[in-house]
Amino acid sequence: MNGFELIQDMFGYSFVQNGLIGGVAAAITCAALGVFIVLKRSSLIGEGIAHMSFGGIAIGLFAGLYPLYTALIFSLLGTMAISYLHDHKLVYSETAIGILISFGLATGAVVAKMAGGFNVDLFSYLFGDILTISRQDVYLVGALAIVVMAVVIFFYKEFMQLTFDEQGSKLAGVPVGALNLLFNVMVALAVVVSIKIVGSLLVSSLIILPAATALQISRSFKSTVLYSLVISVISVVTGLFASFFYDTATGGAIVLTSIALFVLALISKKITSREESVPAPSCDK
Repeated sequence: MNGFELIQDMFGYSFVQNGLIGGVAAAITCAALGVFIVLKRSSLIGEGIAHMSFGGIAIGLFAGLYPLYTALIFSLLGTMAISYLHDHKLVYSETAIGILISFGLATGAVVAKMAGGFNVDLFSYLFGDILTISRQDVYLVGALAIVVMAVVIFFYKEFMQLTFDEQGSKLAGVPVGALNLLFNVMVALAVVVSIKIVGSLLVSSLIILPAATALQISRSFKSTVLYSLVISVISVVTGLFASFFYDTATGGAIVLTSIALFVLALISKKITSREESVPAPSCDK
């Protein structure tokens, strides 16, 4: 059996089809938000919400509920808590995120212990397993991805203004607080979309790495978003192939692919900048 037949055979399985649809949806969703997050230097927000969702996943599995629903509730509550603590100047944003990370992980650990320890299901939600995505997961992931992309497209200019000049936007009368909360809610949805793909512990990598890679090779904001989308999809599809053919951890394969692409982008940038700095040969004899 040649390579083409192997790939054709691979896509004959429904779980691979589900994984591809869910993975591409997650890749596009995270990449679209990741550029804004990286440029705003708010990379920790994804980490905080992702770890908060872990508590919701553990409660869902313990209570016999659909884990992504409880993860969604916890993620949204975490987002609102971060915004409330920051807007009321109770603590710095980084401190609020650290508190929520602690709360989410502690809740998950306590509930997991009550349930008799970490089982296979909880492990797959922690580190991701794209090949366990069900049709129900695809429907939820698809719906959330459509919502996130619709909001990003509709508020594209406003989000871009907040990214580059939040203070100026505030002085211009833009509802900065409401837009920041809306953006953070979209991040929470993106986290839930990605949990089955890379896991709650690695989901922030899918948000940050493609955007960070795109910034090394792009020359405009729009091209950065487009490069980020392409890089994210390549990473997810590569992770899917690695999971199927080599039985590797899906989330780990996706993240390692993203890191490899980031390193290649850095090397490419270094070489390009070196070539541009070399003076043109003189015409003097």
